[in-house]
Amino acid sequence: MARLAVLHNTLDLRGGADAVCAHVCEALQDDHDVTLVTVSRTSLATLNDMFGTDASVPVLAPPAGHQLAGALSRADDWFGPQLPLRSAFLTRWLRRHAAAFDLVVSTANEFQLSVPSVQYVHFPQFNAAVPGPDGTHGASLPNRLWTRVADLADRTLPADATLVANSQYTAAHVAARYGRTPEVLHPPVDPIPGEPWSARERGVVTVGRIAPDNRTLDAVRVVDGARERGLDLHLHLVGSTADAYQSYVDRVERAVAARDYVTLHRDLPRDRLEALLGGHRYGLNPKHGEHFGMALAEYVAAGMVPFAHDSGGQRDVVDDAADRLYGTVEAAVELLVDAVERDARPRLSPDRFAADRFHQRIRRLVRDRLAQTGSRVR
Repeated sequence: MARLAVLHNTLDLRGGADAVCAHVCEALQDDHDVTLVTVSRTSLATLNDMFGTDASVPVLAPPAGHQLAGALSRADDWFGPQLPLRSAFLTRWLRRHAAAFDLVVSTANEFQLSVPSVQYVHFPQFNAAVPGPDGTHGASLPNRLWTRVADLADRTLPADATLVANSQYTAAHVAARYGRTPEVLHPPVDPIPGEPWSARERGVVTVGRIAPDNRTLDAVRVVDGARERGLDLHLHLVGSTADAYQSYVDRVERAVAARDYVTLHRDLPRDRLEALLGGHRYGLNPKHGEHFGMALAEYVAAGMVPFAHDSGGQRDVVDDAADRLYGTVEAAVELLVDAVERDARPRLSPDRFAADRFHQRIRRLVRDRLAQTGSRVR
């Protein structure tokens, strides 16, 4: 049994990265002494309720971590979540406590750590000025600052770090920034029980944080367009609402209030979410450049016909199917209308991203890294 730290910058966004964090804690807690290190107001129990996990490990935060998390969340509506800032802060703090752990498992991207590590990258958070494989970059003065604070300005990751990425898209960006290509391990999504196709509602479900980067309002526009084409479709928007995005949430609420065929569900319990997915035919993921697409994978797991923007890791999820990927809202309307009129059926297996496979691989990666580094194990 090794002493492990699972390092996660914040649980407060309650998205796909946080689901991975909860699954990693669950996968490792029986075999190792696991501590979750984070700066969050959200509890691990909340994530268990949201993602159907059973993680139960102690949580360690820097002094005044809860107050810091609150302050950062209040600033997020103006400046965004500033995840690199949180990560740089945790990097500095964890180094002073590194002797307490044999291995660190990051579930919040890349870190410069003084102990062996397994680093699960949802998307590289530092060195944003470096062009990606498509030539684009996200250079900003704050990111350059946090990159230096995190000691990654030389673009060299620890030699004793095992790198893992959530998609081929993310792996390519890690390679562009750091010259190392991670193994791809898709996040865990278990099959979701569903109704027979004939019993499912002809409706669309969009799951994800109500936030501008998730383009929640695009889902409304797509269903508006399909209805203008004569289809009697409705839309369910399902997602948490964080303080960081309150101004956008207000816009979504106004759009929902103006349409009797759109329903907004906040913080839906897991059983009700699964019933909604298993009872509808179509899932729509409108986010651009999604690093993987947990919600999209859940549509597959629930036996739905999934649609997503043609960018990022979504392509992995739908197997690069041209009739499931779109470039504009207008193109999305065409794909949805065509699928409804042809009565298109799901083609991908619901167990494509089963959690037991993810858990087994995480446990193996940790065992291998501990063996390779000769870390002491109690």
